[in-house]
Amino acid sequence: MGYKQSSLGYNYTYVSYPAETQINEILQEKRKKMVKRVQLVLNQDVSKLGKLGDLVEVAPGYARNYLIPKNLATHATPGILKQVERRREQERQRQLELRQQALEQKASLEKVTSLRIAKQVGENEAIFGTVTTQEIVDAIKAATGQEVDRRGITIPDINHLGTYKAEIKLFSEVTAQVDIEVVAS
Repeated sequence: MGYKQSSLGYNYTYVSYPAETQINEILQEKRKKMVKRVQLVLNQDVSKLGKLGDLVEVAPGYARNYLIPKNLATHATPGILKQVERRREQERQRQLELRQQALEQKASLEKVTSLRIAKQVGENEAIFGTVTTQEIVDAIKAATGQEVDRRGITIPDINHLGTYKAEIKLFSEVTAQVDIEVVAS
């Protein structure tokens, strides 16, 4: 800050401002001080934030006013992080077991040559109604004795007699294909 004299003889105060880069540096330092994040471990799945056991960084107010009082998260301490890591390992082992079971089930399903489903037939070999996923589940159970979730079965539109392929999703990356033979009853 300094004093300057104008051409008319008046004195005025002159203030020198820092360069733009210095202003940006000052603002960044202030933001760093203001934006402290809190590390939490989620106790439950929270939409748009994470799943059970995830380590997340959130604003302190969000943690203090919402997540911690509702028991959706806890502060991340070394002990809790070890527990989370142990749970993740157990979940990974469980997923590997389920995948192995799905692969075994896929092998036994693909051994079946075709599943026969009997339907009433009208003109031009058109069937009355359609073949449902529940009928396929019943046919699989009769042929192999295995339980399959009907929501994981994808079938084409079956309106006529013939042979069709159905896809059965047994696990996230394991699908089996079975042949369905629709015959007249």
